[in-house]
Amino acid sequence: MSRTFQIALDSSDPHDTAHWWAQTLDWQVEPSNPDFIREMVAQGHAHQDETVDYNGTLVWRDGAALTDPDHPGAPRLLVQRVPEAKTTKNRMHLDITVDTGTLDAERDALISRGATFLHEATQGPHRWYTLSDPWGNEFCISEPAPSS
Repeated sequence: MSRTFQIALDSSDPHDTAHWWAQTLDWQVEPSNPDFIREMVAQGHAHQDETVDYNGTLVWRDGAALTDPDHPGAPRLLVQRVPEAKTTKNRMHLDITVDTGTLDAERDALISRGATFLHEATQGPHRWYTLSDPWGNEFCISEPAPSS
């Protein structure tokens, strides 16, 4: 049996969150289709209050998605609006592998863009940093695991 999936990330600000993560992962936010959105509103399938202007483009208010342009068909990240702020630790998070020798520089670049450094951890020779994005979602960055 084959299954596909996407990863959903809750946020009070899905469009800014999607753009932050697109830059972080070197992915692309999926383009909006304003003509389709207008058509859905005109046909009564959606309401105008379900849309918003984001940076000069009509988009769906409650979500944005991003994909890896180098791996079409790979899971996408869907950022969806939720009314409440994050209040507890994530039960699932992203682990991002960065280039060897760049862990500290990547951490510093993420912090300069609004991430918060939470802690450093190790397991044997493997080291990683746990951070949170500007909306409080935790994630880890690490270099490739040492080969045996």
